[in-house]
Amino acid sequence: MSAIKETTPVPIQDTKNDIKESKLDDSKKPAKKEKVVNPDDLIDMITFDQLLDMDDEDDHEFSYSIVLNYFEQAEGTFKDMDHALEKKDLPELSRLGHFLKGSSAAIGLKKVKATCEKIQNIGNRQDETGTSELTESEALDKISPLLPQVKEEYAEAEDYLKNFYDVQDSK
Repeated sequence: MSAIKETTPVPIQDTKNDIKESKLDDSKKPAKKEKVVNPDDLIDMITFDQLLDMDDEDDHEFSYSIVLNYFEQAEGTFKDMDHALEKKDLPELSRLGHFLKGSSAAIGLKKVKATCEKIQNIGNRQDETGTSELTESEALDKISPLLPQVKEEYAEAEDYLKNFYDVQDSK
């Protein structure tokens, strides 16, 4: 019962522009830019298909509930990561990166998983691959840009998944 066989690029909103636009009044808002994202770059379709295989024949209620739970979990984890970065708490950033890496892998979010693994390693004061040591200062410098990156990757995957379930519900 594999629901996803063929993948096509899905246009998503440019989240950076959304943030900038929210600070402008409607008369000054530029047109939203759409970028095309290849789902194969975002989602491990084998893992996601396995999740979909757990659904009943006639709906995706089970997998959708897991995905919605993940969204809530990720949003909370991002807030915790921001707080840990403010406190310069590298061990906590590592722990949170490890946690979100596992959750992301379970539903097949490749980019989010990979960036969370980097956060985990750097939080342990190792380079992105976990092979050489970093000073606390080096680790903080390397981890700071990864938080906005992982949030953007998450937003892309969230848009794709919400669109997938909206399309499936309309069938």
